[in-house]
Amino acid sequence: MNKPHLQELLICRGLLSNEIIKHLVYALEHLDDEPSRYETAALLIAQAEALGLSGNLLRACLLHLLTHDSNIAAQITEASNGHIGVSLYQAFVHDMEVLEPLFCCPPSTFLETTLLDDYTPTQPHMTEAAASLAALQQAPWNAVDMAEALLAYYRRYGYGDIASYRAFSWDKQQGLTGIKHFETQRLASLIGYETQKETLTANTLAFLADKPANNVLLVGARGTGKSSSVKALANEYYDQGLRLLQITKPQLAELPRIMEALRRFASKKFIIFLDDLSFEEFEVEYKYLKSAIEGGVESRPDNVLIYATSNRRHLIKETWRDRADEQDELYKNDSVNETISLSDRFGLVINYRSPNQDEYLAIIDHYLRREGVMLEPEELRIEGHRWELEHSGRSGRTAQQFVNYYLGQRK
Repeated sequence: MNKPHLQELLICRGLLSNEIIKHLVYALEHLDDEPSRYETAALLIAQAEALGLSGNLLRACLLHLLTHDSNIAAQITEASNGHIGVSLYQAFVHDMEVLEPLFCCPPSTFLETTLLDDYTPTQPHMTEAAASLAALQQAPWNAVDMAEALLAYYRRYGYGDIASYRAFSWDKQQGLTGIKHFETQRLASLIGYETQKETLTANTLAFLADKPANNVLLVGARGTGKSSSVKALANEYYDQGLRLLQITKPQLAELPRIMEALRRFASKKFIIFLDDLSFEEFEVEYKYLKSAIEGGVESRPDNVLIYATSNRRHLIKETWRDRADEQDELYKNDSVNETISLSDRFGLVINYRSPNQDEYLAIIDHYLRREGVMLEPEELRIEGHRWELEHSGRSGRTAQQFVNYYLGQRK
């Protein structure tokens, strides 16, 4: 048995702090300690069930760790948009040579448990990013092949949660936090609003192609698909490096820190998403947003745009008193300009109007047909109109709510 010497790792030494690897190192150094081998095997099985890993469990576990490890090769590849120096590359290949016996041999070679050689978890799970490394799971490769495959993975997907998730939230302590159960909405499933979707898509594609692109404000009636359109972008263009970060209004004060965190992932494009955004007269958080979009001392990272949705065209509440001659402020126009200046900083404003009767019924018909239900035109008109009158008027949201109700009541 060609026993690996994991203490010789240079770039991927973070692996040594992993609990499974610690147990594996101990088991390799104490071959006469049978309980330690079974304990390592038990940890591998627990990891496989937690993550849905399958096949050669030792290889699958190592691939998972290497794609989530923030080693310097992964960091430099990400920060330099895909390039690393010759010496760093050689050091990374060295580490693959150290790990090669673990990749190339079945786990039973070291742990004497044949179950680990071809494991089937209760719930197999394979992300799109992980699937790109499936070839490494199928056959033993040499160290150079492993290094090249992993560096290609870092270039395309990044590492850690950036590779695993399409969308993120922001935590003040932990920073970027992946959203495990993100909506699977696609643009094609949003009925109507073709012009709006084309405009939004064109701006996003320009952004992904490193061409000039604008921050976007999607404004209009409630339930018309503004938020769904933005979320769908993360599903459409994940494989092109697009990620979505949704933040809340109170987190706007964190924008400088958020921007700095996103700047480190130069090969990825981020849309900071603010949903249902509006401000009352007394709220001052909008000043942070104004500064972030345009006008701050530190420039916005090239890999970040801000998309916001709102029911208000001007975002900040405006009253007749703001325009009245008897208002207290000496320079009345200054007050008005301050109120509208935030929305003016969004270079692209896309309007979503409420659907007319035919569009509303077409949305209902589409959702029903998707579930295998086809109503006669007259029944569709009567039932859809009744629901519209009893609820919140015509919108994509009320259409979906009607479909949910109708399907739930079917016998």
